[in-house]
Amino acid sequence: MSQQPQAKYRKDYTSPEFTITNIDLTFDLFDEETKVTAVSTVVKQGASSTLILDGEHMDLISVHVDGNKWSQYEVTKTQLHIHELPDQFELTLVTNINPSANTALEGLYKSGGAFCTQCEAEGFRRITYFLDRPDVLAKYTTTVIADQRENPYLLSNGNRIDSGDLEGGRHWVKWSDPHPKPSYLFAVVAGQFDVLRDQYITKSGRKVDLEIFVDQGNLDRAPHAMTSLINAMKWDEGRFGLEYDLDIYMIVAVDFFNMGAMENKGLNVFNSKYVLANDQTATDTDYLGIEAVIGHEYFHNWTGNRITCRDWFQLSLKEGLTVFRDQEFSSDLGSRAVNRINNVRIIRGPQFAEDASPMSHPIRPDKVIEMNNFYTLTVYEKGSEVIRMIHTLLGEDSFQKGMKLYVERHDGTAATCDDFVAAMEDGSGVDLTQFRLWYSQSGTPLVKANTSYNADEKTFVLELEQVTEPTLDQPQKQALHIPMNVELYASNGAVIPLYIDGKSVDNVLDFKQSSQRFVFENVQEKPVPSLLREFSAPVKFEYDYSDSDLMFLMVKATNEFARWDAGQNLIAKYLRNNIEFYQSKQELVFPQSVLDAFKGILLSEKLEPAFIAEMLTLPSQNEVAGWFKPVDVDAISEVLGFMKKAIAAELVDELTAIYHSLNQDAYIVDHPSIGKRALRNVCLSYLATTDDGENLVKAQYQSANNMTDTMAAMNAANQAQLDCREVMMNSFSDKWSHDGLVMDKWFMLQGTNPAKDALTNIKQTMSHPAFSLKNPNRTRSLVGAFFNQNPVNFHAVDGSGYRFASEILVTLNESNPQVASRMIDPLLKYRQFDEVRQDLIRTELEKLSQLENLAKDLYEKITKALEA
Repeated sequence: MSQQPQAKYRKDYTSPEFTITNIDLTFDLFDEETKVTAVSTVVKQGASSTLILDGEHMDLISVHVDGNKWSQYEVTKTQLHIHELPDQFELTLVTNINPSANTALEGLYKSGGAFCTQCEAEGFRRITYFLDRPDVLAKYTTTVIADQRENPYLLSNGNRIDSGDLEGGRHWVKWSDPHPKPSYLFAVVAGQFDVLRDQYITKSGRKVDLEIFVDQGNLDRAPHAMTSLINAMKWDEGRFGLEYDLDIYMIVAVDFFNMGAMENKGLNVFNSKYVLANDQTATDTDYLGIEAVIGHEYFHNWTGNRITCRDWFQLSLKEGLTVFRDQEFSSDLGSRAVNRINNVRIIRGPQFAEDASPMSHPIRPDKVIEMNNFYTLTVYEKGSEVIRMIHTLLGEDSFQKGMKLYVERHDGTAATCDDFVAAMEDGSGVDLTQFRLWYSQSGTPLVKANTSYNADEKTFVLELEQVTEPTLDQPQKQALHIPMNVELYASNGAVIPLYIDGKSVDNVLDFKQSSQRFVFENVQEKPVPSLLREFSAPVKFEYDYSDSDLMFLMVKATNEFARWDAGQNLIAKYLRNNIEFYQSKQELVFPQSVLDAFKGILLSEKLEPAFIAEMLTLPSQNEVAGWFKPVDVDAISEVLGFMKKAIAAELVDELTAIYHSLNQDAYIVDHPSIGKRALRNVCLSYLATTDDGENLVKAQYQSANNMTDTMAAMNAANQAQLDCREVMMNSFSDKWSHDGLVMDKWFMLQGTNPAKDALTNIKQTMSHPAFSLKNPNRTRSLVGAFFNQNPVNFHAVDGSGYRFASEILVTLNESNPQVASRMIDPLLKYRQFDEVRQDLIRTELEKLSQLENLAKDLYEKITKALEA
């Protein structure tokens, strides 16, 4: 790059010299030359008489101040400087932009035949020159003008207040949003759609019109999204007491979108992946994902929109809190245990890996070059775990008191993470001074536990140690306030009450020191401890459980998550052992007692099928990789395959019986039915490795009446490399090539294909008519799946996977840097591998670093990786 991008620091935050209180926007939409007229009320707040506005990738046509043509300004590549301004004035700017040429999908662009916008984090500056920062809150009025035949629907934020026809077949609609908002929440959409309509009556009796806009022909795939929206509105009123505040709530599904969805005030723009579903095109996982994302974006109306972020370093203020809210929504509507398990898998797998990478950062970062790089699992998922820890420490009632106080204090403002924690303290009376370190300290704490029992004194001692390894951004670490959820069990499974210093204590211990000792009294026999229950803190945890204790907890623990966790610990023990055996060329082993324990789980009549399915699911290869340094991808793959085949061979009769007993004639989307399909298809994935696997998989594919069972058969054939795989893949492609969203499932199977020639097939697949590297969904499904979920082939020792990644990133650097930046993450972790692979990856990173036009999205990550 000719000029290195400059970092911004949280400590350097200052209030803006000017603010904008109102803005009136007019869009005259054309594919290649859209004219934007912005009339803003600007008020000076500081001493400067020069207004500096953000703007890029547009042509400035004119500048007027209070109706007078203004010449005292200059334009740079990224800003407009306007000089000698009064204390308050009306600023009129006219700009031209080219939506059709906008492949970065930020600002205003074309998605298929429709115009749409994406302004978070800093996309509004591609529409007009503006104070494009989250602490400038203005009231927006928007008029959208377009060709009536090509764009019958003209949408923006707020309420529709006027409309009319123009000459030449054009028409206009005016929208007004009464709630001040930052520019990142602005949206415009124009196009041809089918519309699903409904209404919702709020708890105070207000009528809200609900509208979901989808591509023509997809109306039958929108009802689940509408049901999810109504459920979210009811839930937020019931659980948090928060009611919707406009006359209309709109969702638009578009196929070209960098993110999952966007919470623009009153007009959510969604990736079609998280709206469209019917039984023939969507899996159960898709249905649950739609429910969660619809909820997430709706919940942002209060935690993100009505209360927004003061600056982008505070991103977790809205995202961590709203992820916590959508997780609670999904848990209240479905299986709390299964939802918690899936949330924890994300933390223990990719989030822990992110913490261990050069991009490690706190949930509230201190330094940033490209803000889009901090839309991370750390900010979102770990941020949610930090909110969950507050909930654990306070309890539901005090947490809700804190939420109520937070809303009362900060509604209509741009707030900080400190504001939220202060409201939680004041609402509960709990001191969270040390807890605040979770916001500023990066990395994953390691907690080690030791226990001892004194039969004479009837005491049980729990000793805890915590340490957080230095990270690139922070060499020094402090002890954190870790809520440690503990339960003790007698040999008959009874829960032992907890007493310390003669007083009954709660299950949640305050672990605040580098090392801490807890002495439990009146413990009549040596107990079996259940530690870090509910994953009460996002930490790595080490405790030397015996096999018998883990098998005891799998059956006796009162908490389903603790049962699952015990099973995962048992599997992890033999995964670690067998990886060592594999590396030293010893025979792999899987004890009969452990196999029997999982047989007992499979045959349990007390456990829900959805939970049994989770108990029988082995950890992912990426999660296991996080346990080792250097990572031996081949050994991990071989051992996981061995353990899967061992379970299948031992339990083949039971798996077969359960598989056939769970067959459902009709496809119903409810949680009991989803759970039965989940367990049946987990059984199939094991049975695919047995002698009769080919016949079972073929039969399921041929008889499946829904996409869940179809994809389960194809995935089983893919992972087991069955002969029927190619026939299924060809059949599926022939049937669905017209539907990119469905084909994403097929592309993912190609990307995760464990065959040795997978990369050759992937390169050929990129010429498939349904594939486009310009579409983020297609790219993530095929190429992203190969990078992230096909470790043996991606990390091939000949370096072919790395060279392919570099070629893709060079292309995406030009067309869509935001997607490129998300795709590069597997290369950033190169120091986890052996020296040969490290050298191969470093070579590709160094080549990328020398690109003349390297986008700052990639520059930031590559620089950190090479410096690490």
